This record gives sequence, C-alpha cells and structure tokens, in this order.
Amino acid sequence: MALIDTYRSNMARKRDELAKLSADKARETHKVPALNNKIASAKRAISQTKSTSTAKSKMNEIDRAIKALADIDKKVAGIDKKIAAKEKAYAAEEKKYRQEEDRLNKKHEQDEKKRLQENEHQLRSINQSLQQQSAVQRQLSAEVDRLKYVPEKITVLFFATNPLDTDKLRLDQEVRSIQEMIRKSEHRDSILFESRWAVRPLDILQAINELNPDVIHFSGHGADTGELVLENTDGSSKFITKEAITQTITSASDKIHLMFFNACFSCEQAQAVVEHVDAAIGMTNSVSDTGACTFAAQFYSSLGFGLSLKRAFEQAKGTLMLESPAEQNTPKLYIKEGFEADDIYIVKPKEDAVYANQHTRIGP
Repeated sequence: MALIDTYRSNMARKRDELAKLSADKARETHKVPALNNKIASAKRAISQTKSTSTAKSKMNEIDRAIKALADIDKKVAGIDKKIAAKEKAYAAEEKKYRQEEDRLNKKHEQDEKKRLQENEHQLRSINQSLQQQSAVQRQLSAEVDRLKYVPEKITVLFFATNPLDTDKLRLDQEVRSIQEMIRKSEHRDSILFESRWAVRPLDILQAINELNPDVIHFSGHGADTGELVLENTDGSSKFITKEAITQTITSASDKIHLMFFNACFSCEQAQAVVEHVDAAIGMTNSVSDTGACTFAAQFYSSLGFGLSLKRAFEQAKGTLMLESPAEQNTPKLYIKEGFEADDIYIVKPKEDAVYANQHTRIGP
C-alpha cells in the first residue's frame, strides 16, 4: 500500500475512534438528567414524609444517585482525555498526509516535465525519420501500380429488419434517401445498391453468396447489450451477438471492405468486425429515424462523389449536425489496424484524385 494511502487509512480509523468516543460520552451524559430527577424526587419525598424508614430509604436512593453521578463524571473525564489524545493523533496523521500529498504533487510535476522533454526529443527524431522516409517514398513512386486500387464498380448490400414486436422504423425512407443521393452523385453508375428485407439469420449468408458485396449495411434495431436484432420465422425479434455476425461475415467473403451498422447501440458490432474488414461504422447510442436516414444518405452520396472514407464520414456527420444536432456524436468510425481512413476509397474517384493520392486503396 502506498504511504499516502496508509496515512489516509489511519485518518479514517482515528475518525471512527473519535466518533465512538463521542458516542460513549453522549451515552454517559444522557444518564445525568434522570439521576438528577431521581435525587430531586427523593428530596421531595423526604420533606413530605413523617416516616423515618421512608426517609432513610430515600436518603439511600440519593446516595446511590450521587455515587452514580460521580462515576459518570469520572467516566466522562476519562473519555474527554481519550478524545483529546485521539484528536492530537489525528492532527499528527493529517499533517503527515498533507506532507506526503505535497511531495507526490511535486514529484508528479517533475515527472510530467521530464515526460514532455522526452516527447519533444522523440518528436524531433520522428520528424527526421519522416523526412528520410519521404525521400525514399519519392524514389519508389514509380512502383505504385502494384498497389491495390479501388474497383470500377461496387455492390452495397442493404439488410433491413424491423420485427413485429419492435418499434416501427422508417427503413423504406432510409432506402429511398440513400438511392436518391446515389443517383445524384458523380459516380452513380459505379454503385449497385441491393436491399434485403425482414432479414433472418440464414438470409445473410444467402445474400452474400449471391451478390459478393463490397459494402454491407445493417439497418434496424440494436440492443443496449451490443446485440443486433434480426427476425425469427414468425416475425419476432432474434438477437444476434457480435461474435456471430463477425463469424458469419468473415466466413462468407474476403471482399467485404466496409460494414455499416445503422442501428442503436451497434458500436460493439462495428468494433468487433473491424478486426476482419477495412472499416466499420456503428452507433454509440440510440439513433432516431431522422438521424439514421440523414447520416446514411449523405454518407453514400459522399462516397458516390469519390471521396475518401474519412471525408465521407465527416460530411455525413456535418449533415447530421444540421438536421439532428443532439445525435452528432452517435456515429463512430472504426478503422482496421494499419489503415488510415483518409487513404480508403470505396468508390473509384476521378483519375486526377487517384494520382494525387497514390496510396488510394480498399485492401491492405
């Protein structure tokens, strides 16, 4: 245990001991009024009686009460002495605690100053390394044709599910908005948009095997436990874990590069699957129909203009801020380790944009 924790524990223990002593003192002093009343009552009885035996009995009561009061005074004095000693001990412990706290604060400041100096040194070293690497990369620019570029056409597979025992969602409006924005985009002919409705678990593999999509989009309900909600054969809710979705997707295709979970509390799904695909989008909280529709429509529109994944995500968030400001931080983009969102293009951009960023890719 750290020294400051020991002092803190000692202070707490002494506070408890002081509280117990105070309670003991209060318990003793509370007996005094009753004894005084007993003495007064016995005196009145003596003054009113003519019986010698009664008077003698009352005198004995008075003697016993006086003795009890003396005992109480003695006990209270002893308790007061203990309280004074404990208060002195507490003050000494508190002083040691404050001194140790000051020492730790000074050490933290010194360590932080040292850390900042080391970071500055490392940053200078990194900048030098980056300059050297930049020179090497310029020499290797002629070999960029070996990189994996974005395909001329992609398939977006949209899964929609709204079980009978869940709140009604406007998934049809989301699909219409996405399709409309894709049609208005520059590279609309590069995007094939396919949708599947009332999705059951077995429908996922079937659709992926049929279409071999580049992007998979789930739209519907999500549970706050991180599960995705699909449908049973009777239309009721079927909860699917992130592990099940990840296993299904990764076993179905190695061509899927983006997973879009447009459902409440789906960030865990996105975070799990991004270990196997280039990128994933999930929702950190509940999301409204308006928010989900607005964000998704603008996201696919931006992709359709050949923008990088990072810019498409930021533009979609910007539109969400205009339409539903309270939900601006709900969508979250996850990127596979070793990738940069600025370097990932889902839809092939203009030729000049490709040559401007020679690391444009979908794959690693």
